[in-house]
Amino acid sequence: MNLHEYQGKKILKSHGVPIQEGIVVEKSEDLLSAFEKLKKDTGTEVTIIKAQIHAGGRGKGGGVKMAKNNEEVKKIGSEILGMMLKTPQTPGGLDGEGKLVRKVLLAEDAYAPDFDACKELYISILTDRDTKNNVIIYSTEGGMDIEAVAEKTPHLVHKEFIDPALGIQAFQTRKVAFNLGLSGKAFKEMVKFIKKLYTAFDSSDCSLVEINPAIKTADDRIVAVDCKMTIDDSALFRHKEIAEMRDVHEEDPTEVEAKKYNLNYVKLDGNVGCMVNGAGLAMATMDIIKLSGGEPANFLDVGGTADAARVEQGFKIILSDSNVKAILINIFGGIVRCDRVAQGVVDACKNMDGLDVPLIVRLQGTNAELAKEIIDNSGLKVQSAVLLEEAAQAVKKVLG
Repeated sequence: MNLHEYQGKKILKSHGVPIQEGIVVEKSEDLLSAFEKLKKDTGTEVTIIKAQIHAGGRGKGGGVKMAKNNEEVKKIGSEILGMMLKTPQTPGGLDGEGKLVRKVLLAEDAYAPDFDACKELYISILTDRDTKNNVIIYSTEGGMDIEAVAEKTPHLVHKEFIDPALGIQAFQTRKVAFNLGLSGKAFKEMVKFIKKLYTAFDSSDCSLVEINPAIKTADDRIVAVDCKMTIDDSALFRHKEIAEMRDVHEEDPTEVEAKKYNLNYVKLDGNVGCMVNGAGLAMATMDIIKLSGGEPANFLDVGGTADAARVEQGFKIILSDSNVKAILINIFGGIVRCDRVAQGVVDACKNMDGLDVPLIVRLQGTNAELAKEIIDNSGLKVQSAVLLEEAAQAVKKVLG
């Protein structure tokens, strides 16, 4: 689950990580009062107005601007609120539709009083599955696209691997501070910053925390100016307060709907919808679709205990995608019974007044013969398959 900048900063602050303070605003009429409160609480003379969406590169799309007075706060804040912000990371990139900005963060000027004396740094923590460790990735080149830095100047990107069973060690925090070229007070502050940042990452079950930039201020403080945070969905049951931060407006509507029925669904850009049980079979089915000349329109795993109602909902979610030109249902009945799947498909078609796209069904395993009878007696125009190769050929045929 992705979090907004202001939500990630709230978690960091709760663990003692110094952050750029700010106030979230959802309505234009609240901009000035928020600015006045921010000035009173922090002493800032200006504010940085930041669009709150789940995408990076907001500044490139005009979603991060400075306001120096009440008039600019009102004007700029009102322009950003409600805009369709396009960034390199929003769907379709700068040429896409963009994302609707529903909230802005009025943040203090963390660079004051001497912008030129500040140094921007890059720090992130994530899970490295190859080494089965957590890793801190950091660089002196903060505020930039870290991918570009890694490509053009890889020697400026450092990694520190951390055994999750042992946690971060004192020598590792000092190593990070040293490689970032810090000394004196700034060195000590970075050591504390890294320790607290890792604690926030670990205790919140994050899969990613990215601070870009973190700054060394003129008076040698270390401050998180931005925050990108992703929480492991599988651990949300341990963090009710974080789970409540979910912003469904930032997620694909069909994926949100699928979660209501405990369906594992991911929307893709293809033209063949697929429904399977089991992640491994799902990946094999997607491969078959591609080898047949099609492109998967989704990943949908109904799980091992799916009933007819759950299958029906999954079927409806697939059909809600206008790009779907054919559907392949590939179920191996081990725990889940094939007749349940078949009944769910039939019910979905009847409730939706028929089916406008070709349907290919491969049901093997528990009650497969009964499932075939249900499908055959339904009156639906369905192409049956026994082998995966037969299913692939059927997909190829319907796609022309």
